[in-house]
Amino acid sequence: MLDTMIADLDKEIAVTEYEEKDAQKEYVQSMADSKAKRANDAKSVADKEAAKTDLEATLLASKEDQKKTEKKAMTKHKLLQEVHNDCDWLIQNYANRKKARADEVDSLTKAKAVLSGADQ
Repeated sequence: MLDTMIADLDKEIAVTEYEEKDAQKEYVQSMADSKAKRANDAKSVADKEAAKTDLEATLLASKEDQKKTEKKAMTKHKLLQEVHNDCDWLIQNYANRKKARADEVDSLTKAKAVLSGADQ
């Protein structure tokens, strides 16, 4: 019976040693996997930060371009408004200007006639 207990104890020790070796292998593999995952995560974070920096630079440049474009649009709008106002004024005063020109041509013709008669 003592021999049976010793044999059982030897078997139990062998199983425990095997399980410990197996657990140690799993632990080593788990640590290696964790190290690889941390490295990948660190690389991923670095890549994402670089991409974020690039996108922020692009955003800043786009905002500056937008401001410049808005300024140009405002300037062109003001110019267009001034041209529109000038055209409105010309259209409103066309009849008066036409009559004034006709009167001026008539006056010049009469003055020429008077001067031509004065020479003879």
